[in-house]
Amino acid sequence: MADLEALLGDFAAECADLDRLVAPLAPADWARPTPASGWTIAHQIGHLAWTDELATIAIADSGGFQKLVADAGPRALTFVDEAAEEAAAAPPAELLDRWRHGRTTFTDALRAVPAGVKLPWFGPPLSAASMITARIMETWAHGQDVADALGVARTPTTRLRAVAHIGVRTRNFAYTVREKIPPRVEFLVELTAPDGAIWSWGPVDAIQRVVGPAVDFCLLVTQRRHPDDLAIEVHGEDAAEWLTIAQAFAGPTGKGRTAGQFA
Repeated sequence: MADLEALLGDFAAECADLDRLVAPLAPADWARPTPASGWTIAHQIGHLAWTDELATIAIADSGGFQKLVADAGPRALTFVDEAAEEAAAAPPAELLDRWRHGRTTFTDALRAVPAGVKLPWFGPPLSAASMITARIMETWAHGQDVADALGVARTPTTRLRAVAHIGVRTRNFAYTVREKIPPRVEFLVELTAPDGAIWSWGPVDAIQRVVGPAVDFCLLVTQRRHPDDLAIEVHGEDAAEWLTIAQAFAGPTGKGRTAGQFA
């Protein structure tokens, strides 16, 4: 069983690392473009603040959250960008306060979720542990966009395990969202953690395998780097195809990054 408090601690640490990048920025620097087309640093933080707030609504008001999702249905391809644009229009200090307050309110609400309760979200309902794991993934991924905009190299941590876990668990989703049939065979995903440990998912005797550094796998499944620029070793046609479409995030398929973009 997942340790919820440990995951909450990882989420707090991931947020704090990103907070340290953006808090000292001059207001003009919040308008710096990031690798996500049309998104500035303010858009990235605004998106995280908005999503944490949505997660809190999902916890506190299941019906209200489901209505919100239904109302957004006709704007399925645009409502995320619209929310980020609206958030980014706020003064940076106000946006930073909004993000800080929202993530604290979210974690307090998640701690109060009874064991075994599933929470509505974009896609299948999530346990509290799965919800916080998803927030770790998104915070890390959007934090990468901010780091890239600032030209900062981040030090990988063992918090990447949460990102890698979602990357593996969403394998079939990546096919479904593209109206493809997922492979019937399981893959072995074997990753080297930042501390040298080996993390693995899937049967050890699987013929089709994905092997490499955990940070590279996380950059791939969050579409923050092109597969050609990563030290990922793949065995098997199905596994190779998966790496071209993998996405750890819900919603429409992403555009990803181009080969050599960060050389």
